[in-house]
Parts: sequence; structure tokens; C-alpha cells
Amino acid sequence: MNRFDRITGLLVQLQTKRVVKGPELAARYGVSLRTIYRDLRTLEEAGVPICGEAGVGYSLAEGYRLPPVMFTREEATALLTAEKLAAQLTDAHTAQLSQSAMDKLRAVLRRPDRDYVETLSARIRVFGGPRRPAVPTPAAGTQQPLLDAVARQRVVRLDYRAGHQGTPSRRDVEPIGVYFGQHWHVVAFCRLRQEFRDFRLDRIAGLQVLDEAFAPRPDTLQSYWAEQARRRQTQVAMVRFGPQVLGQVHEYKHYFGWKQEQALPDGWVEMTLVPGCLEHFGRWLLLFAGQVQIVAPAELQTTVQELARAAHEFFCVPADAC
Repeated sequence: MNRFDRITGLLVQLQTKRVVKGPELAARYGVSLRTIYRDLRTLEEAGVPICGEAGVGYSLAEGYRLPPVMFTREEATALLTAEKLAAQLTDAHTAQLSQSAMDKLRAVLRRPDRDYVETLSARIRVFGGPRRPAVPTPAAGTQQPLLDAVARQRVVRLDYRAGHQGTPSRRDVEPIGVYFGQHWHVVAFCRLRQEFRDFRLDRIAGLQVLDEAFAPRPDTLQSYWAEQARRRQTQVAMVRFGPQVLGQVHEYKHYFGWKQEQALPDGWVEMTLVPGCLEHFGRWLLLFAGQVQIVAPAELQTTVQELARAAHEFFCVPADAC
């Protein structure tokens, strides 16, 4: 990255964040801290009012606004792709907001880039996976209120249909994060159960953000998943999954103590998990027969073989036995 692009990037960081730290900027742009200090001085000499505080970081003076930043063609294409994904994988209100934001982006593009994006738009489509049904999207008016409640730390009242039977219940929860696997989920502290729970957004029948604010928590999605893994036994499993089943695996991997993963050159993914009960984990792995390889431990391999053998003996009755 040349110096002009780096200084432009610094302007963007100052615009989008309340405070930026010198070491973080140096790591982001792959330069020394001294280079970052020199670039910040260049911005100040150009009339940009930058406030710096030792041990805190740098910010723009309150009330100062920079002119609109021009998007590159590649950035506009990336955002166009995100708009297509939002239209298929989020609720209707979020999809509408994404489209509105994209219209504003188109308005500031140069004419050749605007024409380029319009031509490309008709050639990007998002469908459900070929081997699974389309992803159930959250009900309208669900996703944005939840995200707002996470940001403002507001209690949310859910009318929730739990499990495959859709058993109705009402929960007051304190949401800490939203994530997407094969479905959208919100992780929240459930006041009814007095512990953190994972709720699927497409199972939320009604939602009300209350005026009540909850006390800030140190918990994050990562710490929630780590705690779920800690509750399980400490035996570590290493398993490889094929590309045809990765969507389903990503949906449920955290239930089996997912720790880390690595993409392999052939499209497979090798995951490290702390599954708890090996038999329960083995039954889940059987769902992916032909698209799963057990690397370790040997005990898990034996467990799956025994389960597969028992299933074969139960279902594949010899013809002369009938």
C-alpha cells in the first residue's frame, strides 16, 4: 500500500471510530508506529483537527465532518454482494435498510463505476444450498430491534417457539450477540432459566424491546461458546468434514465444543472440538456418512464403527430371516 492510500485509510478510520490507537493502526497497515505518527502529522498539517491523548488514542475534534469518501469499484462490488446476501438471509426490514444504504452508495459513485455496478447487479444471485432447503429467515421486525438491544443493552421480551415441536413460552432476555450458522441465532441471558441460552430467530413469534437496561456484562459470543466447551469433558476430537455438509456442520458445531478449524486444499475443513459425550457426538457424525473423517481419538472412531454396525444389523435384516 502506498502512502496516499494509507493516509486515506487513516481518514476513514478516524471517521468511523470514536478513538483509534497508534499500535492498532500500525498493525493494520503493516508499518512502524513512527510511520503512523508521521502520517497523522501530515493530516494535521492539511487542516484535519486530530485530538490525541497519551494512553488513549486519536480522534477527530467533536463536530468536525469530512467530505464523503469515494468508494473504489472493488469496494462497491463487495457491498453489492452483501446487499444480495442481506436480501435472502435477513428479515425484510434489514433487507430494505441494506437496499437503501446501497442506493446511497450508488449516488456517490462515478458514472462509469455506477454503470459497472448496475451491470453486475443482474449477474449476482443468492439461492439456498442445492442439498438443503432455503434458510428460514427471521420474521419481519426481528433482526434490527435485536441488534439495537444488543448495542444499547436493553432487555427483550420474546414469545418463543422452542424446539421442533414449537412449544410456546415467554422469556425476558439480555442479548449479548447475534450470529449466523445455517440459521440466525441470538445468544442471551434468559431470566426464566437463569443462564445463557441460544435462541433461533426464525422461532421468535413476537418481540418487544423493553425500556429496562441491563447491567453491562463481560460475556461475548466467544466466551459463551468457550463456557459451553468447558462444561463438557476435556477429551479433544479432531474431525474432517466435506464441503457438501459444511452448512449443517457450522450450524451445530458449537453444541459439540468447537474450538478451531482449518480449511484444507481439497475443500474439506478440519475441526477441533471438545464434544462431551462421545456416543452422542458419534451419532451426530453418522449423519454425514461419506463426508466425514475421524482423525482422533481412536476411541471416537471405534464408537462410530459400533454405532454404524448396530444400525446395519437393525435395518439390514437378511431376506431369509423374514
